[in-house]
Amino acid sequence: MQTYTYTYQARDAAGKLIDGEIQAANDAAALLALGQRDLTVVSLQSALGRTVRLHRLAGRVKTQDLVVFTRQLATMIEAGLPLVQALTSLEEETSSKTLKPVLQQIAARVEQGQAFSQALAQHPDVFNEIYVSLVQAAEAGGLLTEILERLATEQEAAARLKRKVKAAVSYPIVVSGIAFCIALFLVLKIVPLFAGIFKDLGSDLPAPTRVLIQVSDTLRQYFLYVTASVGLATYGLARLKKTRWGAQHWDRLKLRLPVAGPLTRKVALTRFARTFSALTHSGVPIFQTLRIAGCSAGNSVVDGAASGMIEAIERGDSLAGAMAPHPVFPPMLVRMVSVGEQTGRVGTMLEKLAEFYSDEVDTTLAGLTALIEPLLIVFIGGVVGSIVICMFLPILRMSDAMH
Repeated sequence: MQTYTYTYQARDAAGKLIDGEIQAANDAAALLALGQRDLTVVSLQSALGRTVRLHRLAGRVKTQDLVVFTRQLATMIEAGLPLVQALTSLEEETSSKTLKPVLQQIAARVEQGQAFSQALAQHPDVFNEIYVSLVQAAEAGGLLTEILERLATEQEAAARLKRKVKAAVSYPIVVSGIAFCIALFLVLKIVPLFAGIFKDLGSDLPAPTRVLIQVSDTLRQYFLYVTASVGLATYGLARLKKTRWGAQHWDRLKLRLPVAGPLTRKVALTRFARTFSALTHSGVPIFQTLRIAGCSAGNSVVDGAASGMIEAIERGDSLAGAMAPHPVFPPMLVRMVSVGEQTGRVGTMLEKLAEFYSDEVDTTLAGLTALIEPLLIVFIGGVVGSIVICMFLPILRMSDAMH
């Protein structure tokens, strides 16, 4: 039987990402062989470069479902219920169609003797690296109940922060989009009507009116080309942002923006400090803690600073000393970490910092929300009013001439 070479990327039982090649007769045989090696396939390509489509979850697991699962599991374990029995009960009770098959597979792996953290690592789309690392530390220290409770609390706090930022950002985006659609309708449909009337009258038009009519004619003539150009430019920027170079420059730009920059920085520091605190309290090694906390910040600048801190600590620097050269970390954060190192309470200090920055984010969002509404009213009024004034200027001029 003829066999083909497949290049794969998969996660092993410990959740580590590995690359390799495998010989198989077809796609299904390759996936089956990798599954028998206890590997979770991330990507699979044939020798000709064709990407094999993998079966994924039908949807994403909701944060609330994951929080409820984590809290219920902690309660069952604290009550003395065996882990496999607790997982089976939660799988039967959950109403989430995406979480149910995941819990079935995890319960089966744990029943076969695999560690709970290793079983979780096989599902990175549901349980992120923070979750797996905390459970792994809990298994080593025998504190699974306490750490699961902490995990649920951290998940709720992160989801609450995400909802607040999303609500504050979505309002101006929606209103600006509506204003753009109104302005586009006026320029494409209403302005040509007035232009025809003015042409029949044969009078000289004011400069703003002539410019607006010219813009309207150009947009109507080249509308498809303009739309295609904007679409391609948007698609290109979106693809560029997914590259390492593009993500770094985009994240640096966000931090330098006048109003959004400080808010973006506070949100990233809140995530970094909260994750760092949770991992430190759970006894996760410092290098792994820094790597995971940097990734969880959601900003490549903070992630790069965390990687630089790992290199500095390997050279013998303290945690605060490794943090100080990076401008993304404010002096107050560095001082608090330094005090935490001296007192042996780095995790507690970072937990307080996470609460402080979370309050700062709430205050900033409240101020921006109060400021954005009148600014949007002025913006919409300015855009629509300018178009209307440009159209009525010739009529007012003719009225003055008649008088």
